Amino acid sequence: MKKTWLLVAILAVFVLSMAAAFTAERTASAAAVVSGGTAANAKSETDSSGKGQTTMWELIKASGAIGGVIIVLSFVGLALVIENFVTLRRDKLLPQYFVAEVEDLFENEQYEEALQLCESEDNLLSRIVSSGLAKVDKGYEAMEESMTETAEQSALVLHQKLSYLTLIYSVAPMLGLLGTVVGMVISFSMLAAKGGVANAADLAGGISMALVTTVEGLVVAIPLMGFYHYFRNKVMRLDLETGAIAGDLMRRFKPSQKAAS
Repeated sequence: MKKTWLLVAILAVFVLSMAAAFTAERTASAAAVVSGGTAANAKSETDSSGKGQTTMWELIKASGAIGGVIIVLSFVGLALVIENFVTLRRDKLLPQYFVAEVEDLFENEQYEEALQLCESEDNLLSRIVSSGLAKVDKGYEAMEESMTETAEQSALVLHQKLSYLTLIYSVAPMLGLLGTVVGMVISFSMLAAKGGVANAADLAGGISMALVTTVEGLVVAIPLMGFYHYFRNKVMRLDLETGAIAGDLMRRFKPSQKAAS
């Protein structure tokens, strides 16, 4: 239930971000009409030129090369989100059937069979348990050290994959800010070239770039930030659960427990 609500919240943020982009588009369209004069003049210009409103494609073109980079990052981020949804599944990283089989083999003290099963599977638990069983002849401390090292390496690999999402949602708004600054520089350069007297059409290009790149950066960053935290929490839960299961399985090799029995 908690996962469902979290996904709903992330999707809601994404929808709100897209709504903000749509609002920006409509606002730009309204501004274009106002800058053209009265509503009647705007209609006349529309009839003569065939252009009524600023389209999304025109807004994207207005963002220039910086906006193009942000759009490319958005596709990369989307691909990473889909890839993480596919790979960070519990039935892939910690399948229930595997947990049941390993626990059953340990209960029957069939450790060789358990090692063979772990070596034939590739998931979080199999890697940790196999690394521990491989050191069984060197004592519990060596087993525990090997399992801890394997668990840390597995967690590092998963978190490194998520770090690319962090990179994108951090860079996207910074690129948007860069586009804002570049757009304002273009506008003020045009104003200076006109001797301080420039109309709205002269400044529209730079201002459009400034605003659109800002919106693009935020639209990319906000959903990716939500997805990153969702995936990170999922990885942390799976790591903790895997560690608890592996620790419970290997606890029987503790010398103190053997002595007590």
